[in-house]
Amino acid sequence: MSLKKTVQQLNYVVTNFYKSESSAGIVLMAATALALFVANSPLEYWYNQLIEVPVVIAAGDWGIEKPLLLWINDGLMAVFFFHVGLELKREVCEGELSNPKEIVLPAAGAVGGMAIPALIYVWINWGDSQAMSGWAIPAATDIAFALGVLALLGSRVPASLKVFLVTLAIIDDIGAIVIIALFYTSNITETALYIAAGCLIVLWMMNRRNVIDLPSYILVGLVLWVALLKSGVHATLAGVVLAAFIPMRSQKDPSHSPVTKLEHELSASVSYAILPIFAFANAGINFGAIRPEGIFHPVTFGIFLGLTVGKQLGVFSFCWIVVKLGLAKLPSDLKFRHIYGCSLLCGIGFTMSLFIGALAFEQSGVNRMFDERVGILAGSLVSAIAGYIVLYFIGRDKAQEAAESAEKIRESETDTTQQEADPARQ
Repeated sequence: MSLKKTVQQLNYVVTNFYKSESSAGIVLMAATALALFVANSPLEYWYNQLIEVPVVIAAGDWGIEKPLLLWINDGLMAVFFFHVGLELKREVCEGELSNPKEIVLPAAGAVGGMAIPALIYVWINWGDSQAMSGWAIPAATDIAFALGVLALLGSRVPASLKVFLVTLAIIDDIGAIVIIALFYTSNITETALYIAAGCLIVLWMMNRRNVIDLPSYILVGLVLWVALLKSGVHATLAGVVLAAFIPMRSQKDPSHSPVTKLEHELSASVSYAILPIFAFANAGINFGAIRPEGIFHPVTFGIFLGLTVGKQLGVFSFCWIVVKLGLAKLPSDLKFRHIYGCSLLCGIGFTMSLFIGALAFEQSGVNRMFDERVGILAGSLVSAIAGYIVLYFIGRDKAQEAAESAEKIRESETDTTQQEADPARQ
């Protein structure tokens, strides 16, 4: 086989993988598996040294010094939140979230999927003030992982189930953003906050004038990010705020959408670089350090039960209630069993759960961060497997019903043909 043909075949495989809906989730899983492998090998020392290496950006007396892990969590994740913000704006202005009637069902599921897991965690950790700061960890849903698992099922699940899951996850992201802004902000520095407010005024003016020069927005966004980083408000919120001010459409050329253009350009970087890097840096757990008492630690157990039990209970029950009350209705191709299977997948917290966990316990010591990572990984894995199995067998039953129906139609056609042919033979 020639080298040219080999390269063409490799390019074909890579292109097909990139186009598949499950590719982003698979890459994220691979990054997680790599982190776990490295953390449980002789490379563990170098892994820890890598994520803790200090990185400094300075100009004169001014500077920012953080370990690499925090540059990833505060810097790269700001780009992720910027992408989330662009997606939110597009959906609110022109997508699924633009029609209030269409979002009642997934919105109810999102609210239940945040509230019930948080209540379960609080119930288990009541009385421990440090542990209570992690109440929001099981409230999050990882859209990339969940959609990756759903994509693996292919035609076994109705197309509307993906729309339901995407809409629910987007609303869940809105809830996570609000939680971060309200509950994980401390030590406010007024001067930096004033600078951030000035950036908001500049962005508002640019939006009002329908400025579509994207580099100008990015420049102001960088200043906003630094200001929020120094102010005490979590810097990743700069990404969401910046996205809100990007014009949806150009007034001179309505067919041009800066929001859609940026979202499309960032999609590959976020899915195949930023999120895998975040997963690799945050998911490294040494299994040798896990003790029985650690598995049943209230933090670990609260997160695990919140994701595996709270998510399915919250999403499914809230959806069932709004449908029975007549406030929403299921799409024609969906049944409650599909909603239940999807509610299990919503227990895949991972990216957002790890992110919120880092915010909750970064000041509380390594042990708590270790406990929350164990709970997140275990809960997400169990939820992914359970959701896949339930939806797989639901899809198999549907396929069997379709096959039986087709067989009956063929038999009926055969009988009709024979009856028409018999008189002719006589």
